[in-house]
Amino acid sequence: MTINRLFMMKNPPTPEEDLKPEDYQQIRDVGAACLSGGDGQQLLKFIQDEKNQGIVKSMGCGLLAPLVDELVRNKKSHDHCQAAITQLTKVGTRNSFLELIEDMDPGAISETILVLLPHLQTVLLQLDENRAAGVGLALSALHKQLSRLPVPYTQQQEEDDEHGLCRCCVALVTFTRPFIDGVKKDENCNPTPEDDELKAEILKFCMLSLKEPLLEAELNQDRKSTLWLFAVEIMVILPAIKESLPGLLFFSSLRKFTTMDTDLSKESTACLAYLLFVQLIAMDTFPAVFSPVFILQCNMEHINQLLSRKKESHLLKGLALFAKSLEKVEDNSLPVGLLDLESFYSAPQNLRQVLTDCPIQHLRESGLKVFQLFINKLDAEAKHKFFRCMLKTSHHAGVEGYIEKNKQTIKTPKRQKLEDISNQNHKKYQYCYQCSVCLFRIMESLNLLRCLLMRDKEMKSDADVWEEICRIKDEFLKMLRVCISMSRAYYSAEMKALKEEQKLRAKGTNELLISITVKHDKVTQMSPEVQYQVLQSALVTFDLMESLVVRIDEITEEKQG
Repeated sequence: MTINRLFMMKNPPTPEEDLKPEDYQQIRDVGAACLSGGDGQQLLKFIQDEKNQGIVKSMGCGLLAPLVDELVRNKKSHDHCQAAITQLTKVGTRNSFLELIEDMDPGAISETILVLLPHLQTVLLQLDENRAAGVGLALSALHKQLSRLPVPYTQQQEEDDEHGLCRCCVALVTFTRPFIDGVKKDENCNPTPEDDELKAEILKFCMLSLKEPLLEAELNQDRKSTLWLFAVEIMVILPAIKESLPGLLFFSSLRKFTTMDTDLSKESTACLAYLLFVQLIAMDTFPAVFSPVFILQCNMEHINQLLSRKKESHLLKGLALFAKSLEKVEDNSLPVGLLDLESFYSAPQNLRQVLTDCPIQHLRESGLKVFQLFINKLDAEAKHKFFRCMLKTSHHAGVEGYIEKNKQTIKTPKRQKLEDISNQNHKKYQYCYQCSVCLFRIMESLNLLRCLLMRDKEMKSDADVWEEICRIKDEFLKMLRVCISMSRAYYSAEMKALKEEQKLRAKGTNELLISITVKHDKVTQMSPEVQYQVLQSALVTFDLMESLVVRIDEITEEKQG
C-alpha cells in the first residue's frame, strides 16, 4: 500500500533546511497516491501519530496540495481531509498556504479558496511576528485569484453564482474579521508599527475590492444582493479601521498607506464615491458640513474617471454619480470659474462622447438627461462659455443642435427687452385710465426699440430678428392708435366736464380745488386753470403722437413701394 511508503519516510535523511524540492515533490506524490487509492483515513492517522511528527513538521506541508485537491474534487472525503489539513496548520507555515493560493487550478479557483481560507486564517492568527505582512500577502494573493473570476452582472447570474465569486466574497469578509477586530481593540492605545502596517494592508484590500469586483458589478440596494452586502461590509470596514471617508475621497490620504498605482487608486475612490453618494452606503458616517458645490467639484474627478472608460458598468456608475452630485446644486448657480478646472472640462467632454459614440441606447438616454441637468445648473455666463466650448469640440450635428436649442432658452438683456416689448402689445385695456398709464410704457418701449436698432449691428443683419421687430411694430401701431383715440376721448370729456363745472361755480367766492390722480397716486391739488392746461397739453401730445403714427405709415409705404 502507498501508505507504507509514508511510514518508510518517518526519519528524514537530512535536516529540514537541507531538504530539496525533490523531497517535497516525493511526499506530495505519495500523499496524492494515498488519497486516490482510498487511504485518506490512514493518511490522517499518519499525520496525527506522535511518532511521525518529525517528518510531518519537516515535510508535512507537501501534503497540503493533495489534500486540498482531494477536497475540491471529492466531497465524500471531506471530514478526514479537513481534519488532516487542520492538523497540518499546527506545524505549517504561511508560505505553504500562499504557494497553494498562487498555484491553484484556474478551473477550481473559488472551491480552492473556500477550502483554504479557514485554515489560512488559523495559521495567520498563530503568528506572533510579521502578522501584518502575512495578512497583506495573503489578501493580495487571494484578490489576484478572485480577479480572474468573471463578475456576475445580472441578478440571475448573481443568484446562480456559477463561478463562486459571491461565495468567495462572503468568505473573505469572515476571513478578515478577526484582523479588523485586532485593529479596533488597539484604538485606545498608541498604535505600534505592526498595527499601522496591518491597518494599511486591510485598507489596501478594501481599495482592491472596490476596484474588483464591486466596480464591475451591478449594485442595487433594493434587492440587497450578495455583492451589494459585500460592498456594505467594505464600507463598514473603512470607518472601523479609523479611515476617514472624506480623506479618501477628497484629500488623497490613501497614498500614505499604500503603493497602489495611480489608475487603480482613482478607480477605487471613484467606486467609493458611487457607493457613498448613489447607493448611500455608510452615508450616516459622512460629515454633513460639505456644500453641494464642493462635493460636485470633488466628485468631478471620480466622474471623469468613470466616464473615460468604455465598460457599461463604469459608464452607468459615472452617470449615476454625476446626476446625484448635481441633484442638490441650485439651478443657475455654478459660476463660470469652475469651467476652468480640468475636471469640469474633461467630464462633460467624456459625457459628450457617451452621447455620440456609445452604442447602448439606455446609456445615451441617461447621458442626455445628465447633460441637460448640468446645463441647468450653470449660470448664464457659464452657459455661454460651455456652449462655445461644446460647439468648438463636438463636431456632431446632434450635439450642436441640442446646444443651439438650449441657447434659445437663455434670456440675454437684448432678448429680454424685446420679449417685454412684445408682451406689452398683448395687454387688454379694460378701462380708459389704464390707457393713459400704459401710454408712458409704450413710449419707453418705442424709445428702447429705437435704441436697440441704432446700437446693435447684429439685429440689422439678422433677417429673423428684423422680421420679429416688424411684427412688433405693426402690433404697437395698432394698439397705439386705439390708446390714443381712447385717451383723447377721455381727456376731451374731462375738459368738457371741467368747463361746465367752472360755469356752474363761477359765482362762488371760494376757489375750486380739484385732486388729480396720476398712476393711482394723488400727487397734488390743482386749481381749475392749471388742470385745464394739463388736459390741454395732453390733447396736444395725443395729436402729435397721432401725426407721428401717420408719418410712420407713410414712410413704410414709401419703402415698400
